[in-house]
Amino acid sequence: MKKLSILFTAGLCALGILGTSCKSSKKSAGASSKTGWAYNDKHNGGFSVAPKIQPGPGPGLIAIEGGTFVMGGSLAQDLSYEYDNVRRRVTVASFYMDETEVSNVDWREYLYWIQRNFPEDREYYYNALPDTLVWRRPLSYNEPYVENYLRHPAYQDYPVVGVSWEQAREYAEWRTDRVNEQILREKGILLDYKSLAGNTKGGGKGKTTAAAPATKDPFNTDIYLNGQYKGEGIDGKKMPRNLNPAATATTTTAGKGKGNSVPRRPVTREDGVLKEHYRLPTEAEWEYAALALAGNTEYENIEDGRIYPWDGLGVRSGKKKTQGLIMANFKRGEGDNMGTGGYLNDKADITAPVRSYMPNDFGLYNMAGNVNEWVEDTYRKLSFEDFEDFNPFRGNQYVDKRLEDKNKWTYAKDKYGRPIKDPAKSRRKQTWAELNGKADSSASTKHFNPDMRGYKDTVNQQLYGTVTLINDHSKVYKGGSWNDRAYWLNPATRRFMQQDESSAEVGFRCAMNMTGSTEIFTKYKPHFSQPKSRASSKAR
Repeated sequence: MKKLSILFTAGLCALGILGTSCKSSKKSAGASSKTGWAYNDKHNGGFSVAPKIQPGPGPGLIAIEGGTFVMGGSLAQDLSYEYDNVRRRVTVASFYMDETEVSNVDWREYLYWIQRNFPEDREYYYNALPDTLVWRRPLSYNEPYVENYLRHPAYQDYPVVGVSWEQAREYAEWRTDRVNEQILREKGILLDYKSLAGNTKGGGKGKTTAAAPATKDPFNTDIYLNGQYKGEGIDGKKMPRNLNPAATATTTTAGKGKGNSVPRRPVTREDGVLKEHYRLPTEAEWEYAALALAGNTEYENIEDGRIYPWDGLGVRSGKKKTQGLIMANFKRGEGDNMGTGGYLNDKADITAPVRSYMPNDFGLYNMAGNVNEWVEDTYRKLSFEDFEDFNPFRGNQYVDKRLEDKNKWTYAKDKYGRPIKDPAKSRRKQTWAELNGKADSSASTKHFNPDMRGYKDTVNQQLYGTVTLINDHSKVYKGGSWNDRAYWLNPATRRFMQQDESSAEVGFRCAMNMTGSTEIFTKYKPHFSQPKSRASSKAR
């Protein structure tokens, strides 16, 4: 087995994408190849162009180099006769994925943040609580897990369970905002945490000043990028310079002092500072990452297929030092959850810590066993019949951010400071007149359905979701758990559950889109050399 995690890490270091971003060049970004106008020049209009970088993964994520694979191809026997993952060749774009499942301590950090920022909002906190009652069984004494599993420090590194698909998506949205807020505060673009808490830098031990002005709403990435999160008590000392000649300097508490009398602006998406949104992985991404066939690939030739996230036909290690050990946390048979006392095999009666067993060739832990994992897709038995062969996904629900003021282009916010999102009205960019209600937009919205979870499905709407669980609220989970047999460890197997339900056998991990180059490990790989553009030479 070729362990690619070391090679990928070396490749990421070579590309400079293990950290927040590559080290940007201090040289000028140059001039436009089409107009000749200089970039970042306040004298000719101040059009800002950031140095080209390859963004790195957010905290907790590992880069997964994409490629083609046969989805459903690892399932040799369909023991349940579902025929719901028939083989088809697809391509998955490169992306990032959590190294481990989200753990109890990760979730408790989320709960603590809610409690600290919205102490009076009991409903918000209650809705974020996992359902610890999933441990209860009519004929089993599991009450200690009901009381201890989420909160006791002995279980803090164990995967969080009792979390619904809806809760997992809420966590991913919250995580996006906390990661981006941390980046901006560390860089001094937003007021740093110490100043925000009222501590003076260098003011002496124990000395504090009055607390910085409290912000009405917590940081939200979309609201910030729309220019709605700025001002006194928010802006930091190291905001980017605003090169627009029409811009005027603004004075804030953080902006006083030498070198801060120039116009400043918030970070924009064009600066490449902020991370992409955390989200659940699609089913295709999850299956591709679990198989990690890149570890068995050389010059586009896959030497060996896989049934599990490791090589071989069995579930035991064949290596000398670990020979015979179970490779994942699962149930070997009726009444056998961990082996024999005195020589426990998989060493876990229920779940195990999120960094248990050996990672696969992408460096991902527990892609088989421990807990099943939610994916983004809506379940359809015949998903393989109607699918895109690039980034296949069944679950698109197109939305638009609601405008609070169309003249100022500001977003409407909910009580938690997040943009309110409405079903998309059109499949294309509306005209200005349509957007402002000054023209008949019926032609652009006719027959448009923003909910594409059941793409091309023909069903009896009167019985849809009433006499069957196969509906728009049924979501896929994969991977097998501590309470499942080995069959479910195969990445191609799939099951479903309602999006508001939870289980002691289901957890999740997050993913993130990768922007820029798709190739991760470039060393020793052939590449075309790029000659200097002829257009860049001076005309004679």
